[in-house]
Amino acid sequence: MKLKPNILAAIGNTPLVKLNKVVPPGAAEVWVKCEYLNPAGSIKDRMANYIIEKAEAAGILKPGGLIVENTSGNTGQGLAMAAAIKGYRCVFTMPDKMSKEKQDSLRAYGAEVIITPTDVPGDSPEHYVNVAKKIAEDTPGAFYVDQYHSQWNIEAHYWSTGKEIYEDTDGGKFDAFVGGSGTGGTVSGVGRWFKEHAPHVKIIGADPLGSVHYHLFHTKTLPTAHVYMVEGIGEDIECRAMDFSVVDDMRQVNDRDSFVMARRLVKEEGLFCGGSSGSNVSVAIEIAKELGPGKVVVTVLPDHGNRYVSKFLRDDWMKEHGFTETEQELGFVEELLKLHERNPITADAEAPLRTVVNLMRDHGVSQIPLIERGKLNAIVHESDVLASMQKREFNLDAPAKGIASPIAGLIYPKARIEELFHIFATDHVAVVVDASNVVGVISKIDLIEYLAGKGR
Repeated sequence: MKLKPNILAAIGNTPLVKLNKVVPPGAAEVWVKCEYLNPAGSIKDRMANYIIEKAEAAGILKPGGLIVENTSGNTGQGLAMAAAIKGYRCVFTMPDKMSKEKQDSLRAYGAEVIITPTDVPGDSPEHYVNVAKKIAEDTPGAFYVDQYHSQWNIEAHYWSTGKEIYEDTDGGKFDAFVGGSGTGGTVSGVGRWFKEHAPHVKIIGADPLGSVHYHLFHTKTLPTAHVYMVEGIGEDIECRAMDFSVVDDMRQVNDRDSFVMARRLVKEEGLFCGGSSGSNVSVAIEIAKELGPGKVVVTVLPDHGNRYVSKFLRDDWMKEHGFTETEQELGFVEELLKLHERNPITADAEAPLRTVVNLMRDHGVSQIPLIERGKLNAIVHESDVLASMQKREFNLDAPAKGIASPIAGLIYPKARIEELFHIFATDHVAVVVDASNVVGVISKIDLIEYLAGKGR
């Protein structure tokens, strides 16, 4: 008899499936772990149950207690499922961009749901993380899950997701793993497992354009996030559950590619999964093209498509938001770079400011990105130099990094041209990075010339 004591015992052991139609010829194979088949419909079931068990063992969560968490919906459902079985109360905060299906599902479990604004900075008291913290602080005996910063989040995926994928692939017989970078738990936990048990596997994070992880990975500085529509992936705050030390590369993916691929997974592969699954598979296919035949890329399908029936799975919703498969686009950032065919001008962060000024003059540019220990560090604008010259301590022989500004506009070569408008709206240039290397710097006039040449 294979009777399970309760539904929590059914978490994990999800199938690993080969993709057959969406992967183009000449690419590596792509295998997907169907995490949307977990009991509450997502990979977060693993982490939610693990953290509750840890909190119980530590005496933090007591019988009849209150669980408080900020969630995009999936973690909340995993927690609410476990709470229903164990007799805990739940309060969840959720940004208003999340689907109504997610909100209603949490309430169906008996949880209280508090909806917060999406488009607020991470330090705003209205941000859903800060609202959850305040509720936990004001409620005696409440357990705040804190998925974004909990090491238990990473541990859950180390012992569960990472270990399972290792066993599914006969001890790590594949070449690259792609994991979405939301809280960071999945890619960090899986990454730690494979760094220890099969270090030949490359660990690659998928981050939606508008999220902060791609920028943090490449520059170690926190940019200003902008709103994106794909759910359950990416973040607008720095997460301590994201361990960049086990991530080999980070790739960006846009909303349109995420939604179009998710729809293809449903229609062509029969995999009824969500938008973040489209994000992961889009990046996995990109890696598969680079690796070529004879290699294997593994990724996860984080959540179920039933959460998005009223959103990207509807044709009219896709058309309304400009995401239809046939929509004419402006092109990709890499196409704009080819138009100029010039090498980006950079400088060492320790180089004298005099050197940077001379580079600006000799090459006719108004900004110079700075590299420190092989990593993109900051950027010097003409305005930074002028602001420094107003001060008495101005010194052309001092290190350029002393007057540099954080880089706010980082973007990937395969990003859509449309994504540049978010960057230029804040008066920044776009620094194009590929595999941690600066491959171009794009200004507003570059974009104007490009669009003028296309007759727009």
